[in-house]
Amino acid sequence: MDQDAYQLPTNYSRNIPPDKNTTVYIGINVNRVSGVDENREEITLDVFLQVSWEDMRLNVPFNKSHIDLPWEFRQLIWMPDLYIWQLQTMKILSVLQEMASLRLYANHTVSVSIGATITIKCEMDFVLYPLDVQNCAIDFSSYKYTREDVRFVWREVAPWSGISGEQRREFRLPKYVVTFVTDKSNHIRNFGEGEHSAARLQIKLSRELRGYLLESYLPSSLFVIISWGSFCVIPEIVPGRMVLLVTTLLSLVTMFDTVSTNSPDALELKCIEVWLISCTIFVFLALLEYFVVLFGIRYDKSWSRRRQDLRRAASAAQLAPPPLHINHSQRLSTPVTGTPQGGVFSPQLSVEDEGLKQQFSHQTIQRLTSSERRLRRDNKVGCETRTISKDSPILEMPGDASDSFLSRFATKVDHGVMFCGAQHGALDRYALMVFPLCFLLFTIIYWTTYLSEAHKAMHD
Repeated sequence: MDQDAYQLPTNYSRNIPPDKNTTVYIGINVNRVSGVDENREEITLDVFLQVSWEDMRLNVPFNKSHIDLPWEFRQLIWMPDLYIWQLQTMKILSVLQEMASLRLYANHTVSVSIGATITIKCEMDFVLYPLDVQNCAIDFSSYKYTREDVRFVWREVAPWSGISGEQRREFRLPKYVVTFVTDKSNHIRNFGEGEHSAARLQIKLSRELRGYLLESYLPSSLFVIISWGSFCVIPEIVPGRMVLLVTTLLSLVTMFDTVSTNSPDALELKCIEVWLISCTIFVFLALLEYFVVLFGIRYDKSWSRRRQDLRRAASAAQLAPPPLHINHSQRLSTPVTGTPQGGVFSPQLSVEDEGLKQQFSHQTIQRLTSSERRLRRDNKVGCETRTISKDSPILEMPGDASDSFLSRFATKVDHGVMFCGAQHGALDRYALMVFPLCFLLFTIIYWTTYLSEAHKAMHD
């Protein structure tokens, strides 16, 4: 039926609402979720939208349940100025003609149905990525009429299978599960001049976690577990253990860079980034533990050489001949003979005196050598003492408390370093027990915290 076949009442005005408090019913059927753009925070939907209201000024011809009016006829009757919050773009679908209809029923109900592709702006927070749940609220309201003039509600009974308050429609995408829920409560929008009634559609986007578990969480956990195998490798095999730890560390760094590049931006560290950084720290600590073991081994070998030198010196001191004792009475009773040589008297010793001479010469050389060594050691210690006392004169005081504390601290450090470098691998054995326990504790705290946050966000 065209415009000439249906005549409007003579006193009809398209600028005046049908009633003082006109109720506009909104029905929506989501046909498809075309895509979710995380970087632009947009959702694209293919929907069938139905808007209906009662206008008692319009009548259907006798013996007809409804009539279809041409789409251009909408410019001649009153229609609500529907405003969709968060709407970016809207394009009416068309094949041979636009998918839009205008129908008038016998009970004075005017129904407008259109098929369109709409793009909705949705504020997203990716701090819990990939455990995040995005909630988007889309409000259908009027821009010009306040709630005293027009009230928007969801249609309870639609002529097509739409969404009711108890029904949820889910659409599974490669990364998301999209759920649509109509909110039956009354919502008010404050803008312009007064309060405006709104009908709200809730969109929830929850991620498919299975892909992230297989692509990121499982490999990173295996890398951390593989790094513990380095504790079972003999510390002296430096290439094998170093290659294992460095390769694992670089793999985690590369994985972190890939995830950060392909994931959406957030104001804080994302959930998956916290996990990857923690795994990288665990592997780095394993590498740092190996450095401590290597340093301990080197220190232990140096200390062993010093102990051997001290033991050799002690053995040499025990094997030294006893000190020389001369019997002066016997020495005085022994006659001394000699012959003059060049006017100088040259004494001649007996065979017994020759033995004493050789023994005396040997003891003198030993004493000189010992004295010389002691003098050199004293000079060396004195130089070191003078060098230290130049910067910290407190060390010159004998029996000082700080000197005792430093000595005890140095002793403990020596014992600690030698324990780390022990050949039996004591530090590796303890690390093999401590590292798995710490990682298990971190895993429990991590999943408990973030899963509770995700559950809270889902029910907000």
